[in-house]
Amino acid sequence: MEKWLVVLGIWAMCAACAILFIRGATARSNRREAAEEGPRVASRASAGDVTRAALND
Repeated sequence: MEKWLVVLGIWAMCAACAILFIRGATARSNRREAAEEGPRVASRASAGDVTRAALND
């Protein structure tokens, strides 16, 4: 009985890790749409401009 609990625990851990990995590896398109619809915060906009300028140089 104890052997089966260990095997079941290992399979459950592998399944949980696979689910979390797949959820983290897939892109969410609705997050970008929600960010574009909302108003831009001044501090985030200015930081984005600095980053964009640094990347363009």
